[in-house]
Amino acid sequence: MRLLTGLRKADRAGTRLAASRIPPGAGRALSAVEEAAEGTKLWCGAATVMAWLGGWRGRNAAAAGLAALTVAQLVSNGLCKQLADRPRPPREWIPHDEVDDRPESSSFPSGHTAAAVAFTAAVAPSWPLAGVACTVPTVMVAVERVQSGAHYPSDVAAGAAIGLAGAWFVRRAPRLWLRHRSQLAQLLPTAIRRRSL
Repeated sequence: MRLLTGLRKADRAGTRLAASRIPPGAGRALSAVEEAAEGTKLWCGAATVMAWLGGWRGRNAAAAGLAALTVAQLVSNGLCKQLADRPRPPREWIPHDEVDDRPESSSFPSGHTAAAVAFTAAVAPSWPLAGVACTVPTVMVAVERVQSGAHYPSDVAAGAAIGLAGAWFVRRAPRLWLRHRSQLAQLLPTAIRRRSL
């Protein structure tokens, strides 16, 4: 109970601080990046550029990034938002008009952050330089979601965790599949022999 109370206080303080302390010019830059990331446009565009300019490495990074983004979106928007009906931060905490342009869906978790982190974390192992380049807009999206009043800091943290998990899953899935497939291939002949006896 004490942990939840502390989390609520931290969410309230973090939301109010981000909404009131970020200068208007920086807020506009954050909003522009968030608008580009809306509907995953920014990440699809980045994947296209990577695939076009990066050869095999770029295509591998783009495919991993888009796959991780898809997993993160399914988990955050398709599952978690349906289960957690958390209201958005109160309008009176946000001293600017960006609060009027936020969705009505559940605040928890931040789907924008989940997608951004998933894409960046999945791209980085294949093409570290592209991963570094994607980190800047990813951080901007995460900060903007709190600054605009669309999310609490804990929503963004949960979105980032979902994004990291999505990237981990996509990067590990082929190895897990190959390992289980080889184990299955070893078990099948034994099962067939036993049946024939």
